[in-house]
Amino acid sequence: MRRVEHVMGFPVSLRVDDEGSWESAADACFAWLREVDARFSPFREDSEVSRLDRGEPAPDRISPELAEVLALGERYRADTGGAFDVRLPGRGLDPCAVVKGWSVQKGADLLRAAGARRFCLNAGGDVTAAGGPWRVGVRHPEDAGRLCAVVELTDGAVATSARYERGDHIVDGRTGRPATGLLALTVTAPTLTEADTVATAAFALGRDGVDWAAARDGCEVFAVTADRRVLRTAGFPVAESGQAAA
Repeated sequence: MRRVEHVMGFPVSLRVDDEGSWESAADACFAWLREVDARFSPFREDSEVSRLDRGEPAPDRISPELAEVLALGERYRADTGGAFDVRLPGRGLDPCAVVKGWSVQKGADLLRAAGARRFCLNAGGDVTAAGGPWRVGVRHPEDAGRLCAVVELTDGAVATSARYERGDHIVDGRTGRPATGLLALTVTAPTLTEADTVATAAFALGRDGVDWAAARDGCEVFAVTADRRVLRTAGFPVAESGQAAA
């Protein structure tokens, strides 16, 4: 089964290779992602995130899901010395850097709970997969028509933070200015919650973020620095051959 929908501002594609009918499981996965978009988007005035940013409701009356997202954001803020922060001056509360990977991973968990064992869920290029091997292309940071690596996943996730889609959108919370030092950074991890947030946090840290991400349990890193050096941890799962399939 294959399905593609536009959710949270980017295309989300699902491929399930198990036998049987997976339409109901796919419906539940995409319904969850649409719910997340409605509840946690800082761009919707009626979302829970926007209401909290305005002081309604009180912080102790938020949903358990938003509390979980904010706790993750605080954990990474502390771990990066403030470089990663879901609250920035002039921008208010914006937990998107946590919400994307967290919500897509929970969508994958719904698929697993429904019995899916071999699937790939791709959210705007950030991927969580099971029952591989799956091959995922890592886009070249300066040439949209080229790949700079192909990752092989069995059960896990891969996420990339870079300038090429949205320009200097990742801000160093310590300075309030766009992060510098890297063109792109890709992280593999057991879950997309971690891969996506670590990639964004590491990018916010700049060149120091490569070592920071590499030191985290279960994470492997592929990075292109601003001076176009390629850095890669020894365990980064580069496929030896073949085309990207996700």
